[in-house]
Amino acid sequence: MRNPRFSLPVRVSGILLTASFAGALLSACAPTVDVTAAGDAANPACAPMMVALPDAIGDAALRKTNSQATAAWGDPSQVILRCGVNVPGPTTDRCVSVNGIDWVIKEGDPVWTLTTFGREPATEILMDPGKISSATVLADLSASAGKVPASRNCVGQEDLQNLPSTR
Repeated sequence: MRNPRFSLPVRVSGILLTASFAGALLSACAPTVDVTAAGDAANPACAPMMVALPDAIGDAALRKTNSQATAAWGDPSQVILRCGVNVPGPTTDRCVSVNGIDWVIKEGDPVWTLTTFGREPATEILMDPGKISSATVLADLSASAGKVPASRNCVGQEDLQNLPSTR
């Protein structure tokens, strides 16, 4: 005869409760990435981009960070993102366009800094091209970065040569 105190719904809910508690414990063990927030991280224009970030960039999974408008992928971190950095002005640094998003690239050794151009607030990405491809990073983040509207775009020397003459 079956004991009515242990019906199937009670056992299933007990299992689910145990599983959710174990999941909470495991996620509490995952280290949070310490990222310094950008000066304008509280800018509301960062929010649409932050909620649209991909769960992974290449094989690097999204991780929790301890600051507003920041993100990190990989363990150890391969890509760090900060929204609300200083907006770059005119520059002679290399600027590339990936899926309609302009990025100013500063190649460091070993960390590269990629900053959106023509978008306010600006977004900065720190990455090591020896660990993950910059093409992968920019392609995977372009849809999210596009949530911050563009007001300008990069111009190259070929653009300057085609300007109308003034008389």
